[in-house]
Amino acid sequence: MVHIGYALSSEEHPANDLVAFAGRAEQVGFEYAMISDHYHPWIDEQGQSTFVWSVLGGIARETTNLKVGTGVTCPTMRYRPAIVAQAAATVATMMPGRFMFGVGTGEALNEHIVGERWPAWELRADMLEEAVEIIRELWSGSMVSHYGEFFTVENARVYSLPDEPPPILVAASGPKSAEMAGRIGDGLINYAPDHEVVADFRASGGGDKPRLVQYNVCWAEDEAEARRIARETVPTVALKGEVTTLLPTPPHFEQATDTVTEDQIAQVVVCGPDPDKHIDGIRKCVEAGFDHVHVDQVGPDQEGFFRFYEREILPKFRDV
Repeated sequence: MVHIGYALSSEEHPANDLVAFAGRAEQVGFEYAMISDHYHPWIDEQGQSTFVWSVLGGIARETTNLKVGTGVTCPTMRYRPAIVAQAAATVATMMPGRFMFGVGTGEALNEHIVGERWPAWELRADMLEEAVEIIRELWSGSMVSHYGEFFTVENARVYSLPDEPPPILVAASGPKSAEMAGRIGDGLINYAPDHEVVADFRASGGGDKPRLVQYNVCWAEDEAEARRIARETVPTVALKGEVTTLLPTPPHFEQATDTVTEDQIAQVVVCGPDPDKHIDGIRKCVEAGFDHVHVDQVGPDQEGFFRFYEREILPKFRDV
């Protein structure tokens, strides 16, 4: 069965709007939502960067059944593991059985702000693995002292805990990260429908655990207008390789995307009002092995998108 979710872009929308969008997503029939956890937007045009843990408290009050996860949090530099363990546990008590904790190795864009050197992926992966170990131990309710390679925790205990700890979903985009996600995670998150990542995750211990992917669209009544909005708002989705993890500021991303064209954006963002294109994109995600697909509507017209998906898209995937 495929589960269709909604992506909450903290880089595009202010906090109160994100809370309202989560409630609207629940109303129209999305099963879950994933909210980004950034310090900066990708580019200045996006214009926002809300503190996700405050917004999650509002979403907990606004929704009843919607499952919600971070997509994703880096628990190693900007946040230390003991602090984010407490934050995630608190959110999980506010939406029992509905919170998912998505984690990843992060981007320099958000993590370098604390003044630490931005390490290579291999080192960041080791940091993430140690952080997840600490978080799980703290979620046991025990008093924890940890003296590891990267982190020290002294006499820490998380008192406000949910009845069951939330699942930890690990972001992966290549074979090494997929192996780690399968080994230490309760699920997988990716940002492209890459069947090889799914295969590596499953072979490394992931098995039939949840596999989530973000699916980028820009609904508008006119396809040309949708392409223009997508190019202005998310040119970064056309970037390939490690560049998205290495650049430190929004102006650097603006320089990197200066030559990105609308045609390049249209290859990775479904643009316009044709329901068949939206449905086909979701099916490609499912065919790649993902059983959860959260849709990221680019641009300001979220209400038009909600009405379109409620009418044209979501009914096609119920009970599929």
